[in-house]
Amino acid sequence: MTHTHTAHDHGDHSQEELLDLDAEILADHLDAITAWLPLTTEPRHIVDVGCGTGAGAFALLDRFPDARLTAVDASPEHLWRLREKACAREVDDRLDIVQADLDAGWPELGTPDLVWASASMHHMADPVRVLRRVHDLLAPGGLFAVVELARFPRFLPADAPEERPGLEERCHAAADRSHSGHLPHRGADWGPMLTGAGFVLDGERTIAVHLDGSENEAIGRYALSALRRIRGAAAQALSADDLAALDGLLDTGGPRSILRRDDLALRTERKVWAARRP
Repeated sequence: MTHTHTAHDHGDHSQEELLDLDAEILADHLDAITAWLPLTTEPRHIVDVGCGTGAGAFALLDRFPDARLTAVDASPEHLWRLREKACAREVDDRLDIVQADLDAGWPELGTPDLVWASASMHHMADPVRVLRRVHDLLAPGGLFAVVELARFPRFLPADAPEERPGLEERCHAAADRSHSGHLPHRGADWGPMLTGAGFVLDGERTIAVHLDGSENEAIGRYALSALRRIRGAAAQALSADDLAALDGLLDTGGPRSILRRDDLALRTERKVWAARRP
């Protein structure tokens, strides 16, 4: 999850918290994706399109210690957090930060041999145009990695919460209806779009994640942060009983708080497409 265009996200610390928790909990899965990339040589220049707070950027800098990375995002808050983290990790000398809304216009980004876009492509107003721009940006033979959520995270068992079983699925269904108008490419198959933009598809993989909440206390905080954001999109479409049950889960001081549950698990799927510029 990165780069978004909805106005309420800017200055919204809840999204930054969600991105940071996502990076912390799914670090191993991100490492598996960067290790899988079908690269013929180590990249020297990487561009991260819609970098968010830097989960992908830092995984790539760790994986390729001789590479420079250009991180691009529309959100100044995300980039400020990214810079802060880069200094703490002492990789700021290998990082260039560019604030830009790629739907509005493209800054000068050099000629990278790897472009990375994690959970950012579905936010683009005209993704087909963006794919063509990435194609033209890449060095010949360069690789474009598109990572998207195949399935948004789920945390609760199907029979939870006790007073409103199945609540989480109903919340997602309501949020999906709310988002379908302004995020029509969420959940898209990027393979045909990549080949249509002139790329050769070099690999495709789905990474399933299932982590037990009892093994990682951050999963409770991640669930809280994710459900808070879903409430914003789903609230108007939920029944009064469902909304009351959701608010019970989100009330960290209350008896039904999601943080008090011992049956949480993180279940999600990421899909990766690796496409080469011929």
